[in-house]
Amino acid sequence: MPSYTYIAIDANTGKERRGSCVAASVAAASADLKSQGLFPTDVIAAAATAATESAEAGASRGAGAKLSKGLRKPRGASGAKARTLFTRQLATMLKAGMPLLRAIEVLERQQRPGPLRTAVSEVAETIRGGGTLSDGLARHPKLFNRLYLNMVRAGEASGALDVVLLRLAEFLEKAQRVRGKIKAAMTYPLIIMGVTVLVVGALVLFVVPRFEEMFTSMQKGRALPVLTQAVLSLSEWVQHNVLWLVLGLIVLGVGVWWGKRTTRGERLVDRLALSLPVLGELSLKSAVARFTRTLGTLLGSGVQILDALQITRDTAGNVHIAEAVDAVRLRVKAGEGVARPLEETGVFPGMVPSMIEVGEETGQLPDMLERVADTYEEEVDNAVVALTSILEPAMIVMMAVVVGTIVLALFLPLMGLVQSLS
Repeated sequence: MPSYTYIAIDANTGKERRGSCVAASVAAASADLKSQGLFPTDVIAAAATAATESAEAGASRGAGAKLSKGLRKPRGASGAKARTLFTRQLATMLKAGMPLLRAIEVLERQQRPGPLRTAVSEVAETIRGGGTLSDGLARHPKLFNRLYLNMVRAGEASGALDVVLLRLAEFLEKAQRVRGKIKAAMTYPLIIMGVTVLVVGALVLFVVPRFEEMFTSMQKGRALPVLTQAVLSLSEWVQHNVLWLVLGLIVLGVGVWWGKRTTRGERLVDRLALSLPVLGELSLKSAVARFTRTLGTLLGSGVQILDALQITRDTAGNVHIAEAVDAVRLRVKAGEGVARPLEETGVFPGMVPSMIEVGEETGQLPDMLERVADTYEEEVDNAVVALTSILEPAMIVMMAVVVGTIVLALFLPLMGLVQSLS
């Protein structure tokens, strides 16, 4: 019979145990472990484990190993990542048959000191006092938003809390994946832009003035090339106004930050995000994927349509998308469907209301919303890859042109002097 390696939770101590066993199948191995008082969270064939370890040993230092589906202690995870990992672990333990309070106590011991550990501790106290999981989570709205809370309540009402938590964990992981890819696509161009600004600033402030002194002593009244004169004038202007430039950038940054916190400023920024030539389309696709994924996950978990639309509106991430969803909610409250009001908002692409209409007609709206979300998340992935492939060389070329122009301007008088001497 084949052998398996396993990761399991001891029902008596709540500690993680690892080992190997021999069984006819994965199901038989899991049943054998449960009979020993262990709750298996990961059972893997020994051959697959050996192959995985060999592959990881040969991987480069920069490659990050994927998290196992089993229960792992969140090392270094914080914020959204820690919450997602907590949700995945709780779903895994409940699916394995562990009582809710025991699972919460195990996860409390595994959390690193911080807000999430405090919240999990208070949730455990609430459950010990006769409350529900949703009652405990409701006391920490900053960590567990309305979407999270309502899905947990729907899971409790349907008696399928482990299934709903697993769906919620998958939703959070996909949302993080999309945000991570967009951030990664924008990080490299911003780094290149920052390096370009620093290099140009150093040249203009420290290098160009030295060359200007040299040109004054060498040229002896002869006119400098136009490009050189322009660079020298720019350098002189920057030297006299560098403090005002820095102060202006600080004021601009504070103004944008403060303006984003106001209703009018938020509307302006969100409208700009949707109207930019390339990034606008990417922002719209990302918003559509988030809307359909959120609404589909909520409806599939048993949340009522009006509550699901309200939660989706609150988590839209864009004022104009939120207003469109709110308009749809009012029409649905009046007795209409979702597809027609959504189309009349004019915000969403035509495919979205068409697919939703098919879902309403066939009674499979949650599944159809999930399919639309999959489609747009794939388009976001493709758009991010395309944008990255364009931006990276473009930013490098821009940096080369700017720095090269300054260097050329500084060497043109020297070239002219060498030619005159020869």
